[in-house]
Amino acid sequence: MHRSSSEPSAADFAACKALLRKGSKSFAAAALLLPARVREPASAFYAFCRVADDAVDELGEHAPPAAAAAAVAALRERLARAAMGAPDDSPVDRALGRVMAEHALPRAFIEALLEGFAWDAEGRRYETLSELNAYAARVAGAVGATMSALMGARGPDALARACDLGVAMQLTNIARDVGEDARRGRVYLPLAWMREAGIDPDLWLARPAFDERLGRIVARLLDEAEVLYRRAGAGIPMLPRDCRAAIQAARLIYADIGREIARRGFDSVSARAVVSPGRKAWLVLRALVGRAAAPDEERAHGAAPPLDEVRFLLEAAR
Repeated sequence: MHRSSSEPSAADFAACKALLRKGSKSFAAAALLLPARVREPASAFYAFCRVADDAVDELGEHAPPAAAAAAVAALRERLARAAMGAPDDSPVDRALGRVMAEHALPRAFIEALLEGFAWDAEGRRYETLSELNAYAARVAGAVGATMSALMGARGPDALARACDLGVAMQLTNIARDVGEDARRGRVYLPLAWMREAGIDPDLWLARPAFDERLGRIVARLLDEAEVLYRRAGAGIPMLPRDCRAAIQAARLIYADIGREIARRGFDSVSARAVVSPGRKAWLVLRALVGRAAAPDEERAHGAAPPLDEVRFLLEAAR
């Protein structure tokens, strides 16, 4: 591929923002609450992630492991060129290269995300909660760490809480999408939990259906996410004041997805839980007018040790 050493232009960042609007309405809406100094670099980061995810998805769900490994290796080389100031001739690559240089963004953050995409392409399953957290650390904890760094909150406690929020959001996604994933031949729930509940993962995947046993597993996963949402709440005051509302809004909206699943009896097989636009607007307003300091029960989590599964991200930030 032809490579360009030219500086990114306003048009390059505009292209990244267009990808953001097209690829994730939720992310785009939350980004509107961020100050421009964060919103623009975040759009470049998101756009590269979107392009990378699409490149892996194009392989299909049954691609040979070697094909997935080759695709991710090519993306890692592309990322390395952007990090070294010699990006590919693409608006996304040029914009990302500028962001990585100006914000001293650790390449390991984005490499972790690429590894998570590879795990998806391989069709990995996760035996334990720790294994699932390791996956969530890559596809979502790394996003939290990146956003925290772009905001300028690079201390270990702030990054740990940002990773908590990312992992919590991913666990919520998994709890919400049990049926949708199963219909694609995928299961992300911890396999050990399923067996403990008397569910054979392969037999269930052949004929996915909801029952009380599965509901208890979904509830258990949401309980784990709720602990992390409380820990993440202690990180909100560690962010610059002009960034707090956006992250608080994202935290409140995603936590509310879990409450909607609970209101449905934890059945995320028959239907997919959503937060209504009106409810989202109320939560955004709550984030905008809420207190700057975390409640006492959340503040106590501010110096909690990071999840073991995200420690590699904190090490990279050093």
